[in-house]
Amino acid sequence: MAEPFIIRRPSPLDTTLGASCRRRADKIGLAELKEQKATMSDEKCGQHALKLEHAYLPNTGEITEKMSVRQYLGTRFSTLKPPMDRLENPIILLRSLNRKQWLFFACAFIAWTWDAFDFFTVSLTVSDLATQFDKTKKDITWGITLVLMFRSVGAVTFGLASDRYGRKWPFVVNNLLFIALELGTGFCNTYEQFLAVRALFGIAMGGLYGNVAAMALEDCPEKARGIISGLMQQGYAFGYLLATVFARALVDTTPHKWRPLYWFGGAVPVLIIIFRLFLGETDAYNERKRIRESGDGVGKAFITEGKVALKRHWMLLIYMVLLMAGFNFLSHGSQDLYPTMLENQYNFSADARTVTQVVANLGAIAGGTTLGYLSQSFGRRLGIIFISIIGGALLYPYSFVGNERIMAAAFFEQFCVQGAWGIIPIHLMEMSPGSLRAFVVGTSYQLGNLASSASSTIEATIGESFPLPDKIEKNGKHVSRYAYGKVICIFMGCVYAYVIILTFLGPEYRGRSMLARADEDLAEAAGQHAMEELKHEQDESVRHHSDSDIEKV
Repeated sequence: MAEPFIIRRPSPLDTTLGASCRRRADKIGLAELKEQKATMSDEKCGQHALKLEHAYLPNTGEITEKMSVRQYLGTRFSTLKPPMDRLENPIILLRSLNRKQWLFFACAFIAWTWDAFDFFTVSLTVSDLATQFDKTKKDITWGITLVLMFRSVGAVTFGLASDRYGRKWPFVVNNLLFIALELGTGFCNTYEQFLAVRALFGIAMGGLYGNVAAMALEDCPEKARGIISGLMQQGYAFGYLLATVFARALVDTTPHKWRPLYWFGGAVPVLIIIFRLFLGETDAYNERKRIRESGDGVGKAFITEGKVALKRHWMLLIYMVLLMAGFNFLSHGSQDLYPTMLENQYNFSADARTVTQVVANLGAIAGGTTLGYLSQSFGRRLGIIFISIIGGALLYPYSFVGNERIMAAAFFEQFCVQGAWGIIPIHLMEMSPGSLRAFVVGTSYQLGNLASSASSTIEATIGESFPLPDKIEKNGKHVSRYAYGKVICIFMGCVYAYVIILTFLGPEYRGRSMLARADEDLAEAAGQHAMEELKHEQDESVRHHSDSDIEKV
């Protein structure tokens, strides 16, 4: 079924459509109208439909023409109305991906999983590292903070490289750095060495997200975007789950104590690199590359496209950074200090902490996949707002239940946190200018990480203001205890409120085409002649693939 053509208020462009064309658009949907333009008797009908695409977005009613602040704010409630497209069977949606699209998704998912694994190795070994380097837990959390702070450097560097040179080789270089620096962490003997290696590690980690999001989603069939977004993002939760399990299996089980966990973390990227070497580039990138090559030069074309994109979308980019700051506070605020809370405040054993973390991450995986899938029908913004309200209501049991029942609270809280996150990859991809897709997605995500980089340190510092009676170990040593649960609850409540408000105020571009020929920025930068040549080459192939996809569904 074609997507409905929803218009919230009249536009000057609306008057350019003939009456018969308007009726046809209302009946079959704008997307199908565009695909059929080559066979229409009224050729202008197709041209007007293309113009209307840039004034209105299908399904959401978002208006992209210039508006005053007052007019824009007036549309925030009306555009939250769910489009309520029919939800396809998720199995059918997954089957709509071809072999190449599945391979790109698999590579992206595995790489993102191991990115999360490598990050959480520190948060899961805070106590061991503090003992090794004779530092406090708060000192060790600076290792987490430095990674988050330097990830934006990697996002800018590798994001621009991915948009300019392709997704493949920047990805390979990125993973080579993972290998060297993760192994290096396992050989650190001083606190200063540890901080230096983790800072460099942050650069490598920061370069991955934009690339894997583009790999997984820019060729994805439109109706499957939501569920694929949710599945891809849950590589983060799956990586946390693996880190929890392997930390239990490898830490303190050999004479090397915590070090084998980091050595193991440096081995897996070798396999990821081999996998990626057998894949080419995405169709979306190759299409854009052909347009660049038809001009005065690929490098010059890329710079021109970047200037156009930044000039036209700078305000949207600022919004994306602010939104991602909230989301990163959401994940790091709920997870980074949680194992320490279980151990220090509630005296959970190592096995009990492991089981709790596993249950929480199973909830995260379920939540991200479910909400990503549902956002295809209910909308991106409404999905984020709804699940954030539920997550806020669950904060008290998540942080104040001190026995095994906390596992249920952890499951559902992480269902909500990562449920909201499951919508983010496709939400960012649809908002990003196509010419700088990997750069914008990765940089907005990592600048948000930078803003939230001190979240664990903030929580640990505030927690020391709420001391509890010391724990006396068997050897008579006194261990300081703090009410970390109270801090996590208050901190997360503020973060949820921020995310809800910012999501409500922001735009949504659900269903936006990721094809180069639908990119206004590229048309302005490359010139109309180059775009017309590309459209002429691809009209037949696009119509053929569209018919095939419809038959499969």
